[in-house]
Amino acid sequence: MENKDPHNSKGESKCPVTGHGAGGGTKIRDWWPNRLNLNILRQHTSKSNPMGQDFNYAKAFKSLDLAAVKKDLTELMTDSQEWWPADWGHYGPLFIRMAWHSAGTYRVTDGRGGGGTGNQRFAPLNSWPDNVSLDKARRLLWPIKQKYGKKLSWADLMILAGNVALESMGFKTFGFAGGREDIWEPEEDIYWGSEGKWLEDQRHDDKGELEGPLAADHMGLIYVNPEGPNGEPDPKKAAHYIRQSFARMAMNDEETVALIAGGHTFGKVHGAAPDSNLGPDPEAAPIEEMGLGWKNKFGKGKAEHTITSGLEGTWTKTPIQWSNNFLENLFDYEWELTKSPAGAWQWKPRGQAGANSVPDAHIPGKRNQPFMLTTDLSLREDPAYEKIARR
Repeated sequence: MENKDPHNSKGESKCPVTGHGAGGGTKIRDWWPNRLNLNILRQHTSKSNPMGQDFNYAKAFKSLDLAAVKKDLTELMTDSQEWWPADWGHYGPLFIRMAWHSAGTYRVTDGRGGGGTGNQRFAPLNSWPDNVSLDKARRLLWPIKQKYGKKLSWADLMILAGNVALESMGFKTFGFAGGREDIWEPEEDIYWGSEGKWLEDQRHDDKGELEGPLAADHMGLIYVNPEGPNGEPDPKKAAHYIRQSFARMAMNDEETVALIAGGHTFGKVHGAAPDSNLGPDPEAAPIEEMGLGWKNKFGKGKAEHTITSGLEGTWTKTPIQWSNNFLENLFDYEWELTKSPAGAWQWKPRGQAGANSVPDAHIPGKRNQPFMLTTDLSLREDPAYEKIARR
C-alpha cells in the first residue's frame, strides 16, 4: 500500500492524528534558551505531590517500625537475585555506593544536591555515567518500599540501606536519623555544569580551579575522575582535585581519607569489557526497559561480565567485611600502572605480588591480585593525606 503520509519518509504507517510524538519538535526554549524560565516556580508544589496536599511525612515516619525495616534490609543484603547476582553473595557494597552517590552530590557553595530528597531517582542523576548499575540497586529496594509505603521515603530508604549495609558487614555506625522528604519530579533549578556531553570537563581554569558552585570534576561524575585528572594517571596531581572537590562537599582531609579508605574496604569496581557493550542509560532507554538502563550485551551481562565504571578490580581480601586491609595493601605493596579489560588506567602490585590474595566475586575458587585507583594512591603520595592514612 502506498504511503500517503508526506511526513513519514520511512514508509511506516502511523496514526494521522497522533503520528507525531507528543512533545517532539523544536521547543520554545530551543529558540530562546536565555528566556526567563518561570517553570521552576511551579516545581515540587503540594498540588503535584502524589501523596496529597495534607500528607505529613514526619508524622508518617514516626509510625514506622524502623527495626522491622532494618531486619528486612539485612535479609536483602544476602538474598542474591538471579537477574542481578550480588558480588560475593552480598549486596552491601552496592548499597553503600548508592547511598554515597546520593549524599555525595552535596556542595557547600550553594547548599544544593545531597541525599535529602531522593533525587537520584530522576534525571539527570539517574543516568549519570557515575551512577551506572544503581538503577539495579533501587530496583532491589522496590519490594521494601512497597511494603512500607508512605511511611518510608525513597530518600530515607536509600540512606538507610547504606547504613544497614555497613552494619551487616561489621562496621559500627552512629545510627540513623530519618525525615528526608521525597521530591516527585526532576529538579529544574540546579546547575550541574555547562558541558553538552557526559564526562566532559569545561569547568576548570588553567590552574585546575573548579567553577563555582560545582564540586564534581566532570559532567556526570559524583566527585573526581578515578583515573586521575582528565584521565591522566598521576596520583600527586589527583590529590589537588580530590582536596578541592571534597572541600566543596564540606569535608576536610581527615574526613576525605576516612571516606575513601573506608568505602574502598568494601566491594569492587566493574569493567569486564568496554562500555560500547552498554545500551542507553535509564532516561534514554526504551519504555519496555521499565526504568532500567545500560543493558549489557557482553557475556551474561551481569556477574563477572558486569560493566559499570570501566575499572576492574577489588581492593581488599575482605570485600564484604570491615577491616584495615585497604590501608595495609596501600602501603605494603609497590604499585605499577596497568589497564582494565575496558581500557581504563588503574594500578596493580608490582609483578605478581599479592597474587591469589583477593577472592573473585563470582567465579568459585578463582583468586586475584588486589588493585588501586589513581585517586587511591593519592592517599599515599600526597604528604598530608599520607600522614593521616598512616595513623
